Amino acid sequence: MLLEYVFAVSALSLGVAGYIVTWILKQDAGTERMKEISNAIKVGAETYLMRQYKTISVIAVITAALLAIGIRDPSSQWAGAYTAAGFMLGALSSNLAGYIAMYISVRSNVRAARGAMTSLDRALKIAFRGGIVFGLAVVSMSLLGLATLLLISPLSQGSDPRLIVGFGFGASFAALFAQLGGGIYTKAADMSADLVGKVEAGIPEDDPRNPAVIADLVGDNVGDIAGRGADLFESISSENIGAMILALTPAVWALFGVNGVIFPLLARAFGLIGTLIGTFFVYSRKNEDPFTSLTRGLIVTGTICALGFFILTEVLLNGELNFFFAALVGIICAVLVAWITDYYTSYRKRPTLHIANASESGPAPGIATGLAVGMESSGLFIIVIGVAILLAFGLGNGFQSLGAGLDIADPAFQKGIYGTAIATMGMLSVTPMILAMDGFGPITDNAGGILEMSGVSEKARTISDRLDSVGNTTKALTKGYGVASAALSAFLLFSAFLEVASLRGVDLARPEVFTGALIGAMLIFLFSSLAIRAVGSTAAVMILDIRKQFKEFPGIIEGKSKPDYSRCIDISTKAALKNMIAPSLLVVIGPVAIGLLLGSEALGGLLMVGTMVGVLMALFMNNVGAALDNAKKYIEAGHLGGKGSQVHAATVIGDTLGDPLKDTAGPSLHVVVKLLNTIALAMAPLFILALLR
Repeated sequence: MLLEYVFAVSALSLGVAGYIVTWILKQDAGTERMKEISNAIKVGAETYLMRQYKTISVIAVITAALLAIGIRDPSSQWAGAYTAAGFMLGALSSNLAGYIAMYISVRSNVRAARGAMTSLDRALKIAFRGGIVFGLAVVSMSLLGLATLLLISPLSQGSDPRLIVGFGFGASFAALFAQLGGGIYTKAADMSADLVGKVEAGIPEDDPRNPAVIADLVGDNVGDIAGRGADLFESISSENIGAMILALTPAVWALFGVNGVIFPLLARAFGLIGTLIGTFFVYSRKNEDPFTSLTRGLIVTGTICALGFFILTEVLLNGELNFFFAALVGIICAVLVAWITDYYTSYRKRPTLHIANASESGPAPGIATGLAVGMESSGLFIIVIGVAILLAFGLGNGFQSLGAGLDIADPAFQKGIYGTAIATMGMLSVTPMILAMDGFGPITDNAGGILEMSGVSEKARTISDRLDSVGNTTKALTKGYGVASAALSAFLLFSAFLEVASLRGVDLARPEVFTGALIGAMLIFLFSSLAIRAVGSTAAVMILDIRKQFKEFPGIIEGKSKPDYSRCIDISTKAALKNMIAPSLLVVIGPVAIGLLLGSEALGGLLMVGTMVGVLMALFMNNVGAALDNAKKYIEAGHLGGKGSQVHAATVIGDTLGDPLKDTAGPSLHVVVKLLNTIALAMAPLFILALLR
């Protein structure tokens, strides 16, 4: 009966998403010129995704075959087959979620642009509803996938969780390729459009004379939409899987039985209901800041989710209200993370204003200040995450102990860890609304580009710029939310790995474990290096092509001839598909090699330290990039000389430094820290057998 509820809510949410899609498609798509530009973006995004998914599919099939053949577990003759089947379903679902998100975003952008020609409220509703389709589809598909697997192979104490573990591995695997490939594509185009357009040619980034403009607008959809959709699809799935496995530990199973296993899915279903209701509260009142409207919808969603946790705790967890308070800790943590991110990245706040003021002296002081801001931002964030983990753990076991002298076999420890799982559910309960706010950003960004390239009224562009500014804030907030959810999800998955691998802990004093930990930290740095280098090398090729077009066809700058947009699109597409493979395989092969060569405890060291370094690195990259970007936007708003000034040129250079950090390497690390753990979970039996031999 409980699973039927999950299916019903997921189906309802998908039905509502489908209705919203039909509503959006009925809206006016604007002038013929607007339709032409929108169609070029749509074709470019769909072409790229199809080529990306083809590449991912080939690698995924090979990986699934290796899993089916290579995983051997004496307790389950079908361990390899179960893992491989779950892996393929997870990868397929992740890709499908990303495609659905991209499908609606490239159709909402032009209609939001046309809406801006009418009113702020009209444009706001179209852009937000495009984002809400994104949020509802991603979460519903994760729930449907996991609920289906539970019907096929119900979890009970002593049962084999291989199917759902494989599902999480597949989702993480596909998400890394999607996020990394999309990030390389979008930031190479963005850097090129900024440097050659704004700095060298003195034209706006979205000017139709800029050969990289269409590639840049395409990148917003394949990176910020499809990539982020796959990222948070994987976050939700991984968190659910970790919590469900922890519910099988003896102490938690004795308390709640199968209800503890089903609880995460039901909590996520309440998040969908909360989002459906919260959507009605997103509208623009007279002279109201659009961000206030979006925040109102998020608050309503969070309130309903909190009510849902109370009801579920009473019904499923025997009225153990400590677990309800653990969920509230997660929800409050999400709010605090959003506040911290806004403080360090908004151009209305002190840190970003310091960057803008430092840029009056040139790009170097501005960049140095930006790097300092990014490093500083990790302090409050880590304190909030740490306090949330400790509080949730204490609430889970009634504050019997915070873990001193306990190991994973102790009942107090098991109940405490399940409390942290509930807190993570609380943080992720508002994911559909967060995704809607995230999708809002690229849609409004595209809408502004379409309006500028179409040469429509200045009034419409003013409205779209206002929405785009809000969209930049929501994108920054969702990155903070993404890395926070990655930290908590990775902690859960790490705890689940210790349980599955029958480890009582990880002793860093052992040389092989310390070596594994060092390699975990190294993997984060090496992956980041490869990702950033891919953006830099691709942008270098594209910049040369843009300069070549300006030189060969002087009429482009004069507005007498059109640039060849397809050349830049092709450069980004080929480079993204080529350069996403090596860093992704590095993350997959690294933990497998350590597990086979040094054993499961050494792999535990890799996971522990890799997660810590990955979270800190992602925080730094996300926030420094967003702060440098918004320092540029502060100047473009007319401050300190405005557009075309030396200060503007300095902040544009700073922004191009931050671009591959905040939109390529940083978001990809959200996936990396979870992928490391899902790989370890999926292949734990293989590592145990290797150590025994």
